Amino acid sequence: MEPRENEEGPEHYRFQVPPELDGQRLDRVLSEGLAVVSRERFKEVIQDGGVTIDGTVETRGKVAMAAGTWIEVVLALRDRTRAGSQAGATYELLHEDEAILVVAKPAGMVVHPSERVRGGTLSELLAETYPGLPTPQGEDRPGIVHRLDAETSGVLVVARTEAAGVELKRQFAAREVKKTYCTIVYGEPRFDSDYIDKPIGRGKGSERVMILAVEEGGRPSETFYRTVERLGVGSYLECEPRTGRTHQIRVHLESIGHPVVGDKLYRGKRTLRLPRNLGGKLAVDRHLLHAFRLEFTHPVSGERVAFEAPLPADMVRVLERLRLAATSDES
Repeated sequence: MEPRENEEGPEHYRFQVPPELDGQRLDRVLSEGLAVVSRERFKEVIQDGGVTIDGTVETRGKVAMAAGTWIEVVLALRDRTRAGSQAGATYELLHEDEAILVVAKPAGMVVHPSERVRGGTLSELLAETYPGLPTPQGEDRPGIVHRLDAETSGVLVVARTEAAGVELKRQFAAREVKKTYCTIVYGEPRFDSDYIDKPIGRGKGSERVMILAVEEGGRPSETFYRTVERLGVGSYLECEPRTGRTHQIRVHLESIGHPVVGDKLYRGKRTLRLPRNLGGKLAVDRHLLHAFRLEFTHPVSGERVAFEAPLPADMVRVLERLRLAATSDES
């Protein structure tokens, strides 16, 4: 199960089905016999014609494999953008100097290419405008020192030099960067402000979903939140994560019974219901989380700086509807 030598282009693998996987489905044979990407990714590779069986292309993941069969796999990146991304969407430049860029990423834009997505990502767009960006997080992530989920909008800092990349990565790792997020959640929190200190670990059902750890192995995770507005069926919060775990704010808010509106992973089927005269069900097409403010030490000047990204239009719209409904209830 080793990459073929002297092979040009994408990663290329060739191996024989081992005896212990005799009779198993092709997609399972690939995920267990060649554990380089997820089973879901292998399903895409099969569908895209990237797998040959004894020299013949096979596009059915359910076909049974016999021990000793030769399988060849080409792990080319699938040329597509993430579902829900906006065609032609781009970032807003908030600040530029010789060491850094600060940008506002729109909801739906992926930060960097992955085994599942390429085309239209933030790092690719940045590389087109600013060639020669450093790669502190890897060759496919020029300028990137931290990230946001695809559906999360807001402010990011980008490194323009190697030295800036090293220093910014150090600040994030040392928790010297202050991050403030705005979000809209279901219901009204019990407290005007609170500190959530609960460990987070991966769920057993899916490698992509995070849950609150209930066993040993969870990583320490801390989030401070402040209730800005109470609006009946929903509330507007500001959150400051003190650690940087995957999905941390979303998981922590769900853990106290107030998941982020529109979140499909954590209580994803809930809806905001307004009075009928105000439109009834309030639909949203992404989780309403926005990286509003980023404060850090400039890697060259040494000064403490802060940048803000205005609240996006979809969150403004939801807040306006909730405020109108709350005012209507009071009257």
